[in-house]
Amino acid sequence: MATQLQGSLRPVEGMARQYDYWLTVYKRTWRGGVVSSFATPLFYVVAMGVLLGGFIDGDPDQLEGATSYLAFIVPGLVAAHAMTIAVSESTYPVMGAIKWHKTFFAQLATPLAVRDLVNAFVAFVVFRVASACAVFMLVLAPFGVFESWWGPVLAWLAQVLVGTAFAFLTFGYSARLKSEEGFGVLFRLGVLPLTLFSGAFFPITNLGPVLEWVARLTPLWHGVSLSRMFCLDTVDWSLAAVNLGVLVVLSVLGWRWAVTGLDKRLEV
Repeated sequence: MATQLQGSLRPVEGMARQYDYWLTVYKRTWRGGVVSSFATPLFYVVAMGVLLGGFIDGDPDQLEGATSYLAFIVPGLVAAHAMTIAVSESTYPVMGAIKWHKTFFAQLATPLAVRDLVNAFVAFVVFRVASACAVFMLVLAPFGVFESWWGPVLAWLAQVLVGTAFAFLTFGYSARLKSEEGFGVLFRLGVLPLTLFSGAFFPITNLGPVLEWVARLTPLWHGVSLSRMFCLDTVDWSLAAVNLGVLVVLSVLGWRWAVTGLDKRLEV
């Protein structure tokens, strides 16, 4: 096997050696992500939560404890936004590093191992997710949608975990693709249905008993559930433990899926 899952460098050292590269990437690309990461979601919240929400009764019994539709939609929308950023940043950039500009091949000519490439790449994606969600939550704080000071902090951590899980899983998928046509399938049959049926826009109890349990099996629902419970201060700690456990397990499995996928793809 030409590439190795484990290298001679420690994981932290392997990531640290790529710091300058990813800093340069960020300096060159941050402007292009401002609209998609910050402005567009904010406008969407105003349109859906404030304008449309004004026509929806704020019944806590119907909105999982939220006193307004804005308070209901914000936590789920930010969690879905974390997933979207993670998936977007782990599709074409991964294929580009393999197929077009071949950055990964150049990096493997150094003491770096496949594990180090995956770790640094996903760390950069998680940074993008964390910064976008943090700004999102700070901007929304004056709208009065949070019930405690600590809830949004824990919700933000849950959103970052959502991004981490989806970044690893998407990386593994992208590393195995030969053509970018597969990304259209991913967004149409993966991202879009997950967003619509995650409980971000309406309670999943509206789907009926069968589809409700299908929704509960989707990874994004666990992130939406955590984010909303923390923001609204309606935490069911047993459910939160399940949500957290699912996302952690997906992150661990996703890491392995990403590393083995890239290792096989870079064999020469």
